[in-house]
Amino acid sequence: MNKKIYISLSIVLLMTAGFICAYAASSDAGRNKSANKVVDDLTPQERAQLAFYIYSDFKAISNHYYPSGWMGDSRDLTFNQQYAKDVYAGKHCIRVQYSPRGSGGWTGIYWQQPSNNWGDKQGGFDLSKATYLTFWMKGEKGGETIAEAKVGGFKGSFPDSAEASKKKIVLTKDWKLYWIDLRKKDMSYIAGGFAFIVNKADNPNGCTFYIDEIRFEMNK
Repeated sequence: MNKKIYISLSIVLLMTAGFICAYAASSDAGRNKSANKVVDDLTPQERAQLAFYIYSDFKAISNHYYPSGWMGDSRDLTFNQQYAKDVYAGKHCIRVQYSPRGSGGWTGIYWQQPSNNWGDKQGGFDLSKATYLTFWMKGEKGGETIAEAKVGGFKGSFPDSAEASKKKIVLTKDWKLYWIDLRKKDMSYIAGGFAFIVNKADNPNGCTFYIDEIRFEMNK
């Protein structure tokens, strides 16, 4: 083969390979960015403008739901909404201590609208523009396990229009952002804003964990 032709073909092949690799990388990045848009694309200022809060701070006027739906072995929980040490944002965060003593082996709390509403009262909000439910959590020691975090799911006379959850959340000692994808859900009526569930099987010796900035991320 002519040396010039060989060199030209080599250059073309190298350019083509480089283009294919670059395209693949950009496609992967695009998929990841799309899936994590709430984390990757929005600045803190933009996210604050689009937030619909469940909990931003103790007795904050921006809060829209009430932690009134205690479930299971509720006496096994110590719940503090105004814990003021090492918060993620604002003045307060939520501190939860779980000591598994009850016979049921599990417990949790649902944030409701209005309070004490399990679908038997009219209330809730039209959250049709919600894309994600986001919340920050950390453990006292690391390794604490949240059996489930969820939104919606109420039945009854005034049922929620959707239900979504994230299961088996293993916490670290540092604040970490978690989210539940709501983009394909009918969020037109949600009375059960947020819930966490812990159990003895995951935490046989109990656990202490923290929650902050529970909110719906909304499209403009």
